[in-house]
Amino acid sequence: MALEDAKKQIDVAFTREDRRGLAFENAFGGATSFLRRRYTKDLTGVDLAITGVPFDQAVTHRAGARFGPRAIREASALQPYDPPYGWGFDPLSDFAIVDYGDLAFDYARVADFPDALTAHIAGILGQGPGTVSLGGDHYITFPILKAYAEKFGPLSVIQFDAHSDLWADDDLTRIDHGTMMYKAVKTGLVDPKTSVQIGIRTECDDYLGVQVIDAREVHEKGAAAAVARAKAIVGDRPAYVTFDIDALDPAFAPGTGTPVWGGLASWQAAAMLRGLAGINMVGGDVVEVSPPYDTTGATAIAGAHVAMELLCLYLWNKRQST
Repeated sequence: MALEDAKKQIDVAFTREDRRGLAFENAFGGATSFLRRRYTKDLTGVDLAITGVPFDQAVTHRAGARFGPRAIREASALQPYDPPYGWGFDPLSDFAIVDYGDLAFDYARVADFPDALTAHIAGILGQGPGTVSLGGDHYITFPILKAYAEKFGPLSVIQFDAHSDLWADDDLTRIDHGTMMYKAVKTGLVDPKTSVQIGIRTECDDYLGVQVIDAREVHEKGAAAAVARAKAIVGDRPAYVTFDIDALDPAFAPGTGTPVWGGLASWQAAAMLRGLAGINMVGGDVVEVSPPYDTTGATAIAGAHVAMELLCLYLWNKRQST
């Protein structure tokens, strides 16, 4: 890039006018918007909005995921120089993607948080774009699903996770990342028969009809078989993809609240996310990145890559129809 061109690109998180195109600023400087997209609340003509949800007050053990959105954004600065590998198209140049910033909420009024998040996501969906959310602990998926179900009806969910999050809890006022999927199924936001969990390796008494592809099955039968089964389960129904970073083995993502050995390798996760291309994905999130427990930054890097794959997965069908 020529010097004069470089000067025009200073801090594109604030100065970018065209919402499409790669970014070539130094990865170690500038504002940490996701993939160097522009920070904006103007969603005119936008295809996809990235938003952060820095909430971790629903964890059962180690807090710290409130720092996840910031760390994922910072790690994403390594990626916007080239089209993502293996997808065959360039979503950053072909589509209008923005960073909508973080949900603002009062940390001392935890009971108000779920409705605030639902309204936040509904406000974006009401203007047309889909969302990829950066967590935050996994409870955030429940209020997000409320907003999506209001628009699309009961959803199919593809959940990458070490835990089912299906532990029984009929008290909707409890805010717990280990029961969010139970509540989503029980309140009719999610159709369990057309939903699937991938990477599970902890016990659950009742999966409520949700299909399970546990980590051992992925290891023994392969990523391609897991993808084929997941696609058959979900079909062409509106699908929401949620990726708990603890789906990855702690060797690949130690910075999370409840790490469990025996998990997915990063290459398996990448292969499965790319293999899901063609599903009717309406939104997604990556959650439980907890930077305080990973001084290397590897977990945030994994989270940024997952978010990029979700972005590609969401835009795949749009690309096919243009």
